[in-house]
Amino acid sequence: MSDSKQDKGEQRKHWVRIPDGTMVRHRQEGLEGYIDGLTEIVEGLDRNPDGRTQYRIKVGDTSRKLAVEDDLLILTDANGLVLILKQKVEYRGVVSTQLHGTFGADRFVKSK
Repeated sequence: MSDSKQDKGEQRKHWVRIPDGTMVRHRQEGLEGYIDGLTEIVEGLDRNPDGRTQYRIKVGDTSRKLAVEDDLLILTDANGLVLILKQKVEYRGVVSTQLHGTFGADRFVKSK
């Protein structure tokens, strides 16, 4: 197996997907919304570490934006727990621990 194929396999194996419903803010555009799934991309350069997808971010009643995880900040509450729609504090705590183990502290911001 070539090194590039092996590297891509390793990336997919260790990639931690941000769960659906997680509240995020786009770094450059400042838009806030929540993750509403993944879209497989067949063209373009920007993709998630799996090499195939981008996140769908619901930013309005009917509006969605595609973004890769490097463009996203994860929103937290005043206690530092990740904000996730319709989830109990216990689940949010587990996801917060998982995501804090994956992303640097600069990727988490308190919700306005």
